[in-house]
Amino acid sequence: MRPMTIGLAALVAGYGLSQFYRAFIAVLAPALGAEIGATPGDLAIASGLWFLAFAAVQLPIGWAFEAVGPRRTTAALLGVCGAGGAAVFAMATRPLHLDIAMALLGAGCAPVLMAAYYLLARCWPASAFGTMAGVTVAVGSLGDILGAAPLVRLIEAFGWRATLWAFAAITLAIAALIAALVRDPPPPEGPQRTGKLIDMLRLRGLWLIMPMVFASYAVSAAIRGLWASPYLATVHDADARMIGRGVLVMGLAVVAGNLAVGQAVRLIGGPRRASIVSTCCTATALMVLWLSPDAGLPVAYAALAVIGMSGANYALLMTHARAYLPPHLVGRGMTFLNMVSLSGVGLLQFASRPVYDSVLAARGPVPAIASVFLFFLIPLLIGLGFYLFSREAADAPA
Repeated sequence: MRPMTIGLAALVAGYGLSQFYRAFIAVLAPALGAEIGATPGDLAIASGLWFLAFAAVQLPIGWAFEAVGPRRTTAALLGVCGAGGAAVFAMATRPLHLDIAMALLGAGCAPVLMAAYYLLARCWPASAFGTMAGVTVAVGSLGDILGAAPLVRLIEAFGWRATLWAFAAITLAIAALIAALVRDPPPPEGPQRTGKLIDMLRLRGLWLIMPMVFASYAVSAAIRGLWASPYLATVHDADARMIGRGVLVMGLAVVAGNLAVGQAVRLIGGPRRASIVSTCCTATALMVLWLSPDAGLPVAYAALAVIGMSGANYALLMTHARAYLPPHLVGRGMTFLNMVSLSGVGLLQFASRPVYDSVLAARGPVPAIASVFLFFLIPLLIGLGFYLFSREAADAPA
């Protein structure tokens, strides 16, 4: 178990980079706008490409985990695409270069968390999966915090290009650590079966979970990764440090929420019930930001913190779904569900741009920002509507 734990620690460090790269663009928004003319719409596209690239490679990653193992798969993608994407970002001179960089970064970060979950599902007791999954995300979310106020300080001290070059080097170093420290799990005992996508779709217990998987994480990821910055700047006239502080609040809430996953499951009575409670809190925060976007900075920070804490819903949903997956479908099943989740972030992020632009042209910046919160609220409520009819795996018919 000890070699597996050391390897898991290396993957958690890689996941910290993944959290940093999916959210850092929000803090860079003012500098990118001033230097290369990137608008909020341009950054929405670039951020969306990170998630779409991340989602697009999930199924091949699931195959690669089983064919060549998570160690080589993760080290190669993080080292080549992750470090390469950071280097492209550091050299960007126009918005198109940001699109290329973010797509590379998304592909490079794509296997890291799933490799950790794959090791947890294969090498740890099933009863520990929810707690360990939450702790993995919580510790990795320190990278999310690094992409807030600390990143502002780094940019002020060294400039954003030098900072990105440094992160390119760090990414390459962590990829090397993963290659050196991760140990692939032994093959499952007993007769070997090959999992296919059609086998996933036959698991009826997942049908009512997947709409929620699609919509839930999009709220936390898209608002933390992009829309928090223009919201605070436009509605509350926040400067870079105030934006960094607000994003830091969200990052700390992400860590707190994920650390509480195991306890929430025990207290509330299962991952399904805990996820429903979390989603209702998120929907309430979105309603506040939609109906009263200018209620004051303390209210804004509090609502953003609730949305950040809802990032724990990802671990809750994956724990709920994991219980339906037989051993031969763990690798492809987890990456398939991750593809659904990150596709939701990317597609909704893309779609948020025309919503913002159309309301901006008709009614001005504050109503435009408010409309974005309504835009994310609607699919969340639809996903919740389906999810209410789902069952805990232990209660589901065989």
